[in-house]
Amino acid sequence: MTQDNTLLITGAGNGIGRATLMHFAGKGWKVIGLDKDAEALAELRDALPREKALLLTCDVGREGEVAKAFERIAEWLGGQPLHCLVNNSGIADPYCGPLEDVELADWQAWIDASLTAAFLVSRAALPHLRRADSASIANISSTRAVMSEPESFAYAAAKGGIDALTHSMAVTLGPKIRVNAIRPGWIETGPWQKSAARSHPEHRDKDRDQHPVGRIGTPEDIAGAVDYLHGAGFVTGQHLNVDGGMTVKMIYEH
Repeated sequence: MTQDNTLLITGAGNGIGRATLMHFAGKGWKVIGLDKDAEALAELRDALPREKALLLTCDVGREGEVAKAFERIAEWLGGQPLHCLVNNSGIADPYCGPLEDVELADWQAWIDASLTAAFLVSRAALPHLRRADSASIANISSTRAVMSEPESFAYAAAKGGIDALTHSMAVTLGPKIRVNAIRPGWIETGPWQKSAARSHPEHRDKDRDQHPVGRIGTPEDIAGAVDYLHGAGFVTGQHLNVDGGMTVKMIYEH
């Protein structure tokens, strides 16, 4: 990987997005981050060289805002390629309450923040990705796409849509662009929030011990998965569980 490589990530301000952006910046990549949280982006802007980072306030679930952001992105890239796109945006809270109480507007908010955003940003990014000899897209899904706790309908539907979008994009955009999904499990994002929201939660032993790997995940784990998939030239259309083994653990109450 060279210093000319460029990453674009949505939901860049906090959590998984912040960690992934900083991971690739630390490898010498140029980074582009989109997020609604202007305060979080301002912190990142102060931490990164101006010539190596473009951080734009944008609601990526809205077509007009995405179009406006990509006008600036195209100018900043100056005809150079985009090598890796990470569709990470979404509403972090999976719980929407009883099905009969969910308003259509609330349902749509979950869908737009994750699934619609992935469509809009991928569509806008395609001309820039196609300039690379080889490019990748990582869609951040969730283990909740394939398993659920109660009252998480909209979140699960959005992430299930991300999984389906991923395999459809993979067979359509290859061979130059590979597309995979990452399904995080329990990821503790507190230390990777902006300063005003940062936290360092203390987890119970049983929270850690229930995972076959013996710990809760970190945003750095997901950043590493994005890095792996970008370099894995024979991998496309896959859904990578990064969950400490929880989705393969058979759980019955005794």
